[in-house]
Amino acid sequence: MRYATLRRGEPTAFEQLVQPCRGADTVGLLGAVAVGAVPVIGSIGGVPETTLDELGVFPCILACAVVMMSIGATATSALVGLGKGKAVMRSGLTGTAAAVVLSLLLVGGFGSWDGLGLPGAGIAMLTSSTINASLAHFQLRRNTVRAGRPLGLGRPRPHEVLRIARVGVPLAATVLIKFAVLGVLAFSAARAGTDSAAVHSIALSLANLMFTAAVAVGQATVPLMADPVKSGDVLEIRRSALAGVGVAVCAVSVLAALPALARDPMISVFTHDSDLHDQVLDLLPLVLLAVLADAIQAVFGFGLIGIRRTVPSLVAFAVCYGVLALAAVPVGNAGGLHALWLSLAVANLLLVAGQAYFFYARSGSLRAAYPSPPLDIRSLLRRR
Repeated sequence: MRYATLRRGEPTAFEQLVQPCRGADTVGLLGAVAVGAVPVIGSIGGVPETTLDELGVFPCILACAVVMMSIGATATSALVGLGKGKAVMRSGLTGTAAAVVLSLLLVGGFGSWDGLGLPGAGIAMLTSSTINASLAHFQLRRNTVRAGRPLGLGRPRPHEVLRIARVGVPLAATVLIKFAVLGVLAFSAARAGTDSAAVHSIALSLANLMFTAAVAVGQATVPLMADPVKSGDVLEIRRSALAGVGVAVCAVSVLAALPALARDPMISVFTHDSDLHDQVLDLLPLVLLAVLADAIQAVFGFGLIGIRRTVPSLVAFAVCYGVLALAAVPVGNAGGLHALWLSLAVANLLLVAGQAYFFYARSGSLRAAYPSPPLDIRSLLRRR
């Protein structure tokens, strides 16, 4: 479902917004193809057949989930641009709650039922992304119709498409780089065997759970920067970013306390194997360090989105994660999962430095979009 440009009516209506058209759908389809081809890619790269056989139908289910995530992302980005953060929060929390409940029921089972295992996790992710996308599109339709805005394909506006592409294309490339490199890390972990792949998957699931809070905080800072960006208020822009960093660190720390304090119950949700359980516990400090650094760099990345300077973020990711991608397989072969996650934590710490530097440098060069006329002292004296 695609929506037209929301034209500005009354001054107090919505900000002008261009709805993403086929770009998100195309990226989602490409991502789905890549996820579905994981068994083929793994066999070419030397992943043991026993590890690939354990996947079963999981890559196909996950590919469908990727498509639904891309569909939901279009509506979510539009709602954020419209200032409807509560609608985004409601749809996101509902999808997350569905994922948690279904994961507990479908993966480990309940009562005499043993559950579905890995396919159950895929079904939980697909259901969660479908619920999130459906609610987000419903909220977007309801808000636009109530405001008297037309819903339809609309007439494309090339100059607006180009204006958004200057921000959106580097941002999309940044996301692709990150998840492509995370895929390389997963590939490196899988080369060591089924146990290593399972431990890495559990650690990544815990990391994604904690990183979600940082994404939510970062998205919330973007609308807060709209007025300061127009007025060229550099101090307020930086204050918003620093506030976001503080909130993100607190949120991630609280979520990190759950696996740190309740380690046995939480990890038992993912596996009952005692060996895997102990390996995840040993890896947990590095996972927490990597997530905390990732959360801080993400907020500065959203700050660059807020000031419409996404190319520096792309450069930082290309350098830091590019080196990580080249080193992932040798590091994984030499040091195992601990070396792999340590390298990820180092890359994220370097990203913190890079993202913060670019944000402060680019925000300092901003000028007011609508500068006020210079103050004329003599005219004020004449009035008196």
